[in-house]
Amino acid sequence: MTSTALAAFINAASACSHDVPEPADCVLALAPLMLDLIEHAGTFLEPQHFRSDASSYTRNLVYNAPDAGLSLYALVWLPGQWTPVHDHGSWGVVGVVEGVLEERSYVRLSPDRSADSDIELARGGTLLLGRGAVTSFVPNPDHIHVTGVPVNRERAVSLHLYGRTMNSFNIYDVATRTRQRIDVSHNES
Repeated sequence: MTSTALAAFINAASACSHDVPEPADCVLALAPLMLDLIEHAGTFLEPQHFRSDASSYTRNLVYNAPDAGLSLYALVWLPGQWTPVHDHGSWGVVGVVEGVLEERSYVRLSPDRSADSDIELARGGTLLLGRGAVTSFVPNPDHIHVTGVPVNRERAVSLHLYGRTMNSFNIYDVATRTRQRIDVSHNES
């Protein structure tokens, strides 16, 4: 870590992750700090954090805690790139460094949250997150959404802090009403 802004953010996030048991309280404390972090992104983001791939959005690791209790990624979204419908199984705070990121939410209507089949989802609202915007989420209730950049918009870059190493998440198939856990990869820094 070469930036005092990044070091201060990681220290605060680590303390919050270990000392604040309620995820909603943790993201409440960290969201304003993410505002400051994205303003100072130029002091720590390096060329490898802006790597992209024409076939999919790209996750570039910025920081991973030794105990796997915290991770920070720079995500690069080229026009037309989207996540699958998913949830994280973690709390998180996201800040937009460049462009406009779009988030389309879903609401789980089926009552059995542990079920991987017969899942009824309804489309929820849409957020447009421009440069400088910060959003957050908690795992309960599920934060089910799809995130990306429409084909007619410019590239977006966002910072994503998670309350664990984000190496897997649940994806949902709306048509078949199913959910499955998948492993996700990232580029090392």
